[in-house]
Amino acid sequence: MAEEEVLPIPNLALAQDYFVLSSPSLAHLHENARKSLLEGIQADQMAPYYRIVTSASVLPLDQSLLERMEKENKEELEKIEERLEEAKKTEGETDIADALRARANYLTRIGDKDKAVEAQKLALEKTPGLGSRIDIVLSLIRIGFFFGDHEMITQYLTQAEELVEKGGDWDRRNRLKVYRGLHSLSIRQFKRGGELLLDALSTFTATELISYNDFVASTIIANVLTLSRPDLKKKLIIAPEVIQVLPELPTLADLMKNLYDSHYDKFFVALAALEQTHLKPNRILAPHARFYVREMRILAYNQLLESYRSLTLDSLARSFGVSIDFVDSELSRFIASGRLHCTIDKVNGVVETNRPSVKHAQYETVVRQGDILLNAVQRLSKVLY
Repeated sequence: MAEEEVLPIPNLALAQDYFVLSSPSLAHLHENARKSLLEGIQADQMAPYYRIVTSASVLPLDQSLLERMEKENKEELEKIEERLEEAKKTEGETDIADALRARANYLTRIGDKDKAVEAQKLALEKTPGLGSRIDIVLSLIRIGFFFGDHEMITQYLTQAEELVEKGGDWDRRNRLKVYRGLHSLSIRQFKRGGELLLDALSTFTATELISYNDFVASTIIANVLTLSRPDLKKKLIIAPEVIQVLPELPTLADLMKNLYDSHYDKFFVALAALEQTHLKPNRILAPHARFYVREMRILAYNQLLESYRSLTLDSLARSFGVSIDFVDSELSRFIASGRLHCTIDKVNGVVETNRPSVKHAQYETVVRQGDILLNAVQRLSKVLY
């Protein structure tokens, strides 16, 4: 096996299919997901994973298929064990390490989580080359992604970063950025995740983790929320890598362009479409769909309001293509939570901005941090005295 080869195992597209089939609200996607999941399981002879999905009633159990795949798994593992025993008797450490990796990769491919993790850890222990060790840790991270094990992902991301710092090559460093970026999105760290994905945009090679189109889509979704308007154009809208894929991502193209061009009514339509097509059906982003939509609305409101000292509710409603009652209700909620710096004059139907000064914001930050420090000192004094 070439040291540079990165196998697309486990097949993460199947974890996405499993998520879709586990979500009643995505019933319109079930037929394609069911077909894709079953075909993927059969292609990789994933008997252990088939047991998981059938026990969860995601797929109906076909006993003959299960027995056939289990027979194939048993025969293949026996062949690998024979090669391993032969390597132990007649070959050197490198051949033994290759055989251990072959066993670990096969168990990873068929979706046997516990045995795969154990085998990958043993292969990691016996493998001498730094590059190969990084690849094994990346495989462990993918197992974590496949089974939605955040603790496992975090553990091996840390280990991968340590190994890369010891001398990982350019390609593996860039792959790791994508792994870290995707994990950041999964835990709602959109700014950090967006930075990492954007940094890997022109050098993306991590197709074992995510397809290129999905990678670009994730990069856009994260960065539209966090980039300033000048950076949005410079780093995304006119980026060749983004332009190349945008015809296949029309909803994201509309979202990004209309936000930048201040066509807020079209932006709201694109945001609603994005929620249904890219957020809720995505197992990484689905838990954060409501948060993301809310933050994008706040971003758009702020972008419009910062250009005016005051604006009528009627004008604001027409700009966003919604009713006055809707704007009134939504602005009131965001103002009350401190997310919009403006007031609503219901008598005159006017929204007046009252953005705080930079000095005032700095003062509030100092006071808030001072309170945190005082509380920490008080807790420490109780422990000491």
